[in-house]
Amino acid sequence: MVKKSLILDPDTSYSFSQYGALPFDTTDVLAEFGVAFQSTALQLPEQQPLDPSPLIHELTENLALVDPTSEIARRESLIFPVLKTVCKFIQSPLKIEYSIRVSDRLKGNVDYFIPTPQNLVIIEAKNADLGKGFTQLAVELIALDQWVDAPVDCLYGAVTTGDTWKFGLFQRQQKLIQKDINTYGVPNDLAKVLGILFGITLQSSGSVAGESF
Repeated sequence: MVKKSLILDPDTSYSFSQYGALPFDTTDVLAEFGVAFQSTALQLPEQQPLDPSPLIHELTENLALVDPTSEIARRESLIFPVLKTVCKFIQSPLKIEYSIRVSDRLKGNVDYFIPTPQNLVIIEAKNADLGKGFTQLAVELIALDQWVDAPVDCLYGAVTTGDTWKFGLFQRQQKLIQKDINTYGVPNDLAKVLGILFGITLQSSGSVAGESF
């Protein structure tokens, strides 16, 4: 059998953002870390502890006032208001540009990190590319697995363009990254997005993470 060539240069240091720019399939990138990849319909945890109507109104107003074409505009008008709402309710800090360094291949800044027992990571997809953004998210979850000391089976993440959200998780024991085949639009699906964010962050440390079906 011919051994598959490695796609990462063993003599090169890689930051998280560089993985989102590589011209390789997510499966092949994750194989470099001994992690498998699967796209599936995830049964994500959901809770809705508050009325989403005020936030829907705020985001609708923001979209009417701001053209969310730049990364800064998307962050300030769409992403941050959602995460602020979640963190304010659950009384958790919101870490922005959170720095992680596990190795020369697993290092960089995470766009948003909510340090609950599930350690939720959220990144903004560069150039509004959810596919490349998910590759970066997956690598960040692999790094987070080695960075945090958390007694949970799964780590959750989301990649967003501000007006579109996609979720994923890392099955730690199986060494498997799962990407949800569903995407959710904002503001139309905001109640769903909030429900999932609350469902993840309000889980206790002993909870079992989402299953695929």
